[in-house]
Amino acid sequence: MKYVDITKNGGSEVLQIKEVTAPSPKKGQILIKVAAAGVNRPDVLQRMGLYPPPSGAAPYPGLEVAGTIEKIGNGVTGFNEGQQVCALLAGGGYAEYCVVPYQQVLPVPKNLSIIEAASIPETYFTVWSNIFDIGKLKKGERILIHGGSSGIGTTAIQLCNTFGSEVYVTVGNDEKRNACIDIGAKKAINYNKEDFYESINEYTDSKGVNIILDMVSGDYVNKNIKLLTHKGRLIFIAFLKGPKAEANFGLVMQKKLLITGSTLRPQSKYFKGKIAKKLYEQVWPLFEQKKIKPIIDSVYPIEEVSKAHDRMESNKHIGKIVLTF
Repeated sequence: MKYVDITKNGGSEVLQIKEVTAPSPKKGQILIKVAAAGVNRPDVLQRMGLYPPPSGAAPYPGLEVAGTIEKIGNGVTGFNEGQQVCALLAGGGYAEYCVVPYQQVLPVPKNLSIIEAASIPETYFTVWSNIFDIGKLKKGERILIHGGSSGIGTTAIQLCNTFGSEVYVTVGNDEKRNACIDIGAKKAINYNKEDFYESINEYTDSKGVNIILDMVSGDYVNKNIKLLTHKGRLIFIAFLKGPKAEANFGLVMQKKLLITGSTLRPQSKYFKGKIAKKLYEQVWPLFEQKKIKPIIDSVYPIEEVSKAHDRMESNKHIGKIVLTF
């Protein structure tokens, strides 16, 4: 089978298509013939040597796929060969075939294409786990999402809005601002033109927000803390401005704030399986009712994987980038 190898750590040019024997499913696994694979920021970090795959995962990148079940391992029920599915992986999605624990596999939602389905797992698992399971977002609460036009951002906007929350986001330009408003954000702040702390205070009459989903860190941290309401929740899922920052813990104590974060990739198949079950129950009907949809920025054939990574690193994308086989 064809797969994308990282020949050495570096720029997108180190991604090379090579051949290897296709894997076989072990007990509790499903072999998927991949039709499309999502491109995510962790793939770029892995290529650079900054985010190695967890033990036991395929060494090549790719955290989400959609395709057709080729073969089912022993002990797997509820799936059929030939069924169209999407799946969350710990690695190995940039390939014609991949194996994955059955707990991390879901049927392709009705009304969605295989390309749209490939863009679901990484962002929807991440958003559900952090905002709804950890953050316990409630109807009527206000949430600020940094990086609103990213795959995570466009997912979070739609889910939070659909479940009755007031959504605010930060973005880097007016095109991204308009795109976020179109899919349900109440306000989108262009951080190159406005200070998000001042703008959120103005928009909320100085009430602030209940939850902040942050993938930036750095100098955003203290502004986040000041914006949070009593018993607000600050949730980190990445740190584009670096993992270290100064924080006013006096305000944290006064407001009884919760500061937390998580990484999804190294979690167990049982942890991911619990999220998958909640998504199937709570979110799959929303896809089928056309209340939400994956936002696709661009699609590249696997032979142009380097261009897909360049697009990701340009930060010009709005929504998801997908590779096809």
